[in-house]
Amino acid sequence: MAATTVARVRRPSRSVVRTWPAAHRDDAFTPRDGLVAEVALGDSDADEQRFVQREGPFEEYERVVSTRGHEVVDTTTYRLTVPWFGWLFRLPVRSSLKHRSVGHGAQPGWAPPDRLTPHHVMVLGLLAAVSLSSAFVNTLFTQTVNFAASDFGISEQGQSIAGVIVRCGIVFALPFTVLADRLGRRRMIVILAWAAPLLAFTGAFAPNFWVLTATQTVARPLGIALDLLIGVALAEEMPKNSRAYAISVLAMASGLGAGVAVMALPLADLGPNGWRFVYVLSLVWLVAALDVSRRLTETPRFEHIVEAHTVGKVHLDGRRFAIIGSVAFLANFFVAPASFFQNRYLDDIRGYSGAGIAAFTLATATPASIGFVVGGRLADTAGRRRVLSISIPLATLGLVGSFAVGGWAMWAFAFMGGLVAGMAYPAFSVYRTELFPTGRRGQAGGFIAALALVGGSIGIVLAGQMLNAGWSYAATMATLATAQVITAAVVFITYPETAHRTLEEINPEDA
Repeated sequence: MAATTVARVRRPSRSVVRTWPAAHRDDAFTPRDGLVAEVALGDSDADEQRFVQREGPFEEYERVVSTRGHEVVDTTTYRLTVPWFGWLFRLPVRSSLKHRSVGHGAQPGWAPPDRLTPHHVMVLGLLAAVSLSSAFVNTLFTQTVNFAASDFGISEQGQSIAGVIVRCGIVFALPFTVLADRLGRRRMIVILAWAAPLLAFTGAFAPNFWVLTATQTVARPLGIALDLLIGVALAEEMPKNSRAYAISVLAMASGLGAGVAVMALPLADLGPNGWRFVYVLSLVWLVAALDVSRRLTETPRFEHIVEAHTVGKVHLDGRRFAIIGSVAFLANFFVAPASFFQNRYLDDIRGYSGAGIAAFTLATATPASIGFVVGGRLADTAGRRRVLSISIPLATLGLVGSFAVGGWAMWAFAFMGGLVAGMAYPAFSVYRTELFPTGRRGQAGGFIAALALVGGSIGIVLAGQMLNAGWSYAATMATLATAQVITAAVVFITYPETAHRTLEEINPEDA
């Protein structure tokens, strides 16, 4: 088998020597064509053959095969730089190079369908790093609102009003998405990567509930704008068969960022003001802001429209905007209240403490991140529309079930709902960037996010009123879930298929 070494981040390359029986000489001397495509240097009939990377993700790569008596010695040396997440890819990369494919170019099951370059890997790692920050900021208020409300003596109705106010803060995100189409993705991503966690941090010093709400009314939309522009930049950077896969990687990073907020919830059990410590953790993400400021580059597609002097000269497709916006509105009519009231349900109905809520969320949502990888891969291979049409109803069934039963069944329903919802997420998100031209991609994403928040706000207010009127959580969520049925129908009937097509094929005005 081929020799490999562990992928290192910002460290020198390593080499490991493996031996093969001489009978396998022909196979050993054949160039690899899987995760990396090799090209041979020198005489193919020599007793020693050197191979280097023709296409692949490695910054440095060399394989040397030599015949020594009755053995063939195969030595592979490489260096793969994946910002922040190199540890996650060490074992898969090593395994893929050991069990190499020859001659057909197939990628490993854990890798994207396209063979990436070192630039793709660098961009994906950096954007995933700031996804941690955006997800933490976006999750912070939702996870802590119950504890802050208890500290300040706020009712469920007050919490739902605060949730709507925070969501109305989307108006603060829209200018950044519009400016990203004028001034560039990189510039806005860097600004937001600093601003979002800093503003979220100010919530730690709120003297009352409504000041806390005000701070997060600004911070959370900036986190949303950051998330949107990360998706835009990634869509413009990645190859045509790997956009949904890349979104799934961002989704996993976002899940980790949100998970940090959830794992910090036991701090709320330290006392009435314990929830404030969760907001202090926002400062951790300034490290990601510093890294992206230093290493992220502008997307080539935005540079192209600047060079072509077409910035601000293209128009949105009204029909595409209408169908994507309607799906975002309807989906969040159910998803937002289900997420917003979950902690209150676990606290009031099931009697969970802050630590118990954290354990439930981590146990049911973290393993469900497998759905991101599976869904991203399926969306890139089988098609986005098919994945959404099947996964949306199943995810809704699981999430509604988690509000209807207790015990292990509640955990099982929540796990199933999260897993299948994770499968839908890459396809759902990638449509927001694929169906709009480069000059309007950020703006379209911003207004679609606004429609999603309007739908979510209406759902939260309605859910709060139903709960205050004596409705059960199960009946409330089942009623709101009817919007998901409509969502699945709209997707199946109206969405175009965009898998295996370049952005220029989908948007001819960009060609």
